[in-house]
Amino acid sequence: MTVEIIETRDIALCRQLRRVVFIDEQGVSEDRELDDQDDAALHLLALLDGVAVGSARLLVQGEVGKIGRVCVLDAARGAGIGAALIKVAVARFRGIEGVTKAKLGAQLQALGFYERLGFQAVGPVYDDAGIAHRDMVLGFDG
Repeated sequence: MTVEIIETRDIALCRQLRRVVFIDEQGVSEDRELDDQDDAALHLLALLDGVAVGSARLLVQGEVGKIGRVCVLDAARGAGIGAALIKVAVARFRGIEGVTKAKLGAQLQALGFYERLGFQAVGPVYDDAGIAHRDMVLGFDG
């Protein structure tokens, strides 16, 4: 199995992957999933043996690199794809002048996953599209 993470402008493909995971699997409403930030974002696409199986959306908000809409298709989970997406996202943000930290909103069951990647939970638990989340931050040294 070969995992590759690439940058893409194929927003339709990323939305298709997100639809399967967030709308079909998790019951997030289409109105909540689709927003006006896709055009301004950098999109990462995860390929497993050349087939698109996941994506993530990156936005720069001042000194914060926001990682969002991270998804991996059910059949491809457990292969390290989510971790690869996050590592590439963090590396990308580290390369942008003025960005001092990465931030994401994690579903509660994923806190341990993100902690293993160096993120720390901050602030209270909150509801996002009917799913309990908590913000997580990874500060960049120097």
